[in-house]
Amino acid sequence: MWVPLLLAAWAAAIVTCVRLCRVSMAAAEAPEEPEGAASGPLTLYEAAYLAGGPHRVADLALVAMARQRRLLLAHTGWATVLDPVGRDEVERSLITVIGGPGGQSPIPAVRAALAAADAVRALAERLAAAGLAVPEAVRAAITTATRQVRAASVLVLAAGTVAELLAGTVASGTGAAHAGERESVAPWFVLPLLLTLGALAIARIEVHPYTRWASSAGACRLREIAHAAGAAEGPGAGSDGDPTTLMTLALKGPSALTEPSMRAALGGARSPLRGH
Repeated sequence: MWVPLLLAAWAAAIVTCVRLCRVSMAAAEAPEEPEGAASGPLTLYEAAYLAGGPHRVADLALVAMARQRRLLLAHTGWATVLDPVGRDEVERSLITVIGGPGGQSPIPAVRAALAAADAVRALAERLAAAGLAVPEAVRAAITTATRQVRAASVLVLAAGTVAELLAGTVASGTGAAHAGERESVAPWFVLPLLLTLGALAIARIEVHPYTRWASSAGACRLREIAHAAGAAEGPGAGSDGDPTTLMTLALKGPSALTEPSMRAALGGARSPLRGH
């Protein structure tokens, strides 16, 4: 009775591991940085996307406009439009999702909406085409395949447990199971379990770079920018609108902000100022 469970465990392990291998190989074969890709300095939005994805772009736009007194970020977690004129596509999209002139909206909703806006999507596609960002399709495929292998591991464990219980029940019912006479069926499930766990371990090392926002080339650019930004910081780095401070925000996220109220506005319940 436990043999079908073993076959199901093997099928789940093999199918999911093969799929993970296929999507990993497809990601590895993609060129990291196509010939002719732009080699100029990254913009603030580009650095923010490579370091933290679309939500980091939203945080950067919110803080940049707030420091220019064109947007009000309340420590309660609400954003209010003060100046309805955006200076680029991201800012115009931000004003639109907040509600236009005089509009108000909770910052988590604004962040989520802006992350899905056409302006941010175009930024992501441009970086992916330049070989600096991992394409969305690649990242989604690898993430899905990894989750499926993880689910297969759980299935193998569950199938092994049920098979062991069934084998014990059948043996007890036939009177053939005396102490030490019945062999455990659990070892039959060890190999498919090792297969899935081994695939996850390898994926953690080999595939992990393809689940980040930045590709290897993009990560190199970010390290160069981080080094330059660290060298450029000085006594005046905290002034409003200072590009070094905005670049630090792009690279490190809201935890880099020096204003407690702004950190609270962007972090909400997860603000770095609050206990974890």
